[in-house]
Amino acid sequence: MAFQLAACAEMLWQDKPVHWRAARLHELGFGVGLWNWPAWDLEALEKTGAHFTIMNGYLKGSLANAEGAKMLLKSARETIQVGKRLGVDRLNLHGTGLDDKGLPIQQLAHVAPGMWLRARDTLHRICEMAEEEDVVFTLENLNLRDHPGCPFNSTTDVLNLVSAVDRPQLRINLDLYHTQVGEGDVIRHAQACLPWIGEVQVADNPGRHEPGTGEMNWPMIARALNTMGYDGTVCMEAYAKDNADDALAAFRAAFTLEL
Repeated sequence: MAFQLAACAEMLWQDKPVHWRAARLHELGFGVGLWNWPAWDLEALEKTGAHFTIMNGYLKGSLANAEGAKMLLKSARETIQVGKRLGVDRLNLHGTGLDDKGLPIQQLAHVAPGMWLRARDTLHRICEMAEEEDVVFTLENLNLRDHPGCPFNSTTDVLNLVSAVDRPQLRINLDLYHTQVGEGDVIRHAQACLPWIGEVQVADNPGRHEPGTGEMNWPMIARALNTMGYDGTVCMEAYAKDNADDALAAFRAAFTLEL
């Protein structure tokens, strides 16, 4: 059983255009993760021949208030067309819109009980749209140190929402870096999320660099994912500590299993 390896183009070779980075990842045998699309040269990205595993599925909006949900659905419908043009596997969501520094545009200190119901309703509406368009969305866990005030941020929150909706058009983008920073116990969280995982994302902690640069035991985590039966995409969403090619080699080594 082998993982499908990918890497976030926007965090590597940051002095190069995004389409160059996508082409380089494709050349090295990796899938490609992307963030927000308006600044990209879509025609150039199409020509790379890359396999795009994930991109942000919206530009603005939020799950848990009426106006934010309306904005989210409108933005997601537009983004779906970009994703379909590039052949993206999954379109990613967060509890609320993030700015260009990853900070929630609307920060919340507390999520009221009624907001859970509205978030669940918004995700059902996302799924209805996704079913019409034959696409899949994911909901990503974050951590409050890097994304203060983000509602529905934790791995547990994301699992509760996605499992409550429980539709094939909505999966979990399980970011193990955020799990480690916010909660720890990454293997047991992965086991709990397993039936709904659409993609696993990784970076080491501290530093958010490639596997092997921090405290996390990636070979053990890789073996655990394999043992529990996960064989989907693992995407390195990390900054290279030094050289991007070396970072990718370390990532590949950590997730290449000796069977």
